[in-house]
Amino acid sequence: MAWFDRLKKGLAKTRTQLTDSMAQILRNRTLGPEQMEELEEILITADVGAQTAVGIVEQLADRLRGSKEEPEEVLRELMRSRLTGCERPLHLRSDGQPTVLFVAGVNGAGKTTTIAKMASHLRTANPDTPITFAAADTFRAAAVEQLGVWAERVGADLIKHAAGSDPSAVVFDAVEHVRKTGGVLFIDTAGRLQTKHNLMEELKKIERTVVKKLGRGSDERLLVLDATTGQNGLLQAERFHAAIDLTGLVLTKLDSSAKGGGIFAICESLELPILYVGVGETADDLHAFSANEFVDALFVQN
Repeated sequence: MAWFDRLKKGLAKTRTQLTDSMAQILRNRTLGPEQMEELEEILITADVGAQTAVGIVEQLADRLRGSKEEPEEVLRELMRSRLTGCERPLHLRSDGQPTVLFVAGVNGAGKTTTIAKMASHLRTANPDTPITFAAADTFRAAAVEQLGVWAERVGADLIKHAAGSDPSAVVFDAVEHVRKTGGVLFIDTAGRLQTKHNLMEELKKIERTVVKKLGRGSDERLLVLDATTGQNGLLQAERFHAAIDLTGLVLTKLDSSAKGGGIFAICESLELPILYVGVGETADDLHAFSANEFVDALFVQN
């Protein structure tokens, strides 16, 4: 199945909640106070966010006033403009130094599987590139085991320590490894700690380890966000961003929620690029984010 078809299928719940509902109102072409309020409510229900919802509806009403433009086309354009600038490709170094990708997120967001999917894409595009996984979620033995399974499937080296070890020690060894092998290092981190340690401090320590070993920070510090968490995802992102200065986001599980509109609030509130979106379990279900594709998939007819 082509990516756009996967995206369209994955956004089915959001499309029903969002654009299908709005289309019924827009058929009248005239937006009075009652219609504007209905549109805002639909947008907010899809987790677009109150401020963003009000802005979109006000712009829509202004554009349609005395205009012969098609309401749905105008709405599509306005929503697309809200996402333009939020797309950026993954940064991979081309100077011979190893690329370090620091991946964070709460447990259950899909960090480990996202790493596996990204690595799978990289392996397909560049079969000879060395790939290394650092199992820095040492507080969950299952996380290390899962990463090991994916390492075998992708053909990646796995750097791990005993359960309960210092995550930064794992990263220290992993960076030392990729300094020799080159290629790309994916750092899988904990989403919460069952100890007295503070998660954000652990993540800061991991980044300091990268800086100490390479003389520079990680090339990407990505937060994996579960789309089903809605506005809570914004709060998560703000905390992680304050701790490790995120460079981008990966939005997963869009197929499991009618709250895919949260992507608009994320773009406007965080001002961070979205590198990938995920709509399923397979590697093909994770794809580079495109504002045009996302909005088109929201408005396409079933």
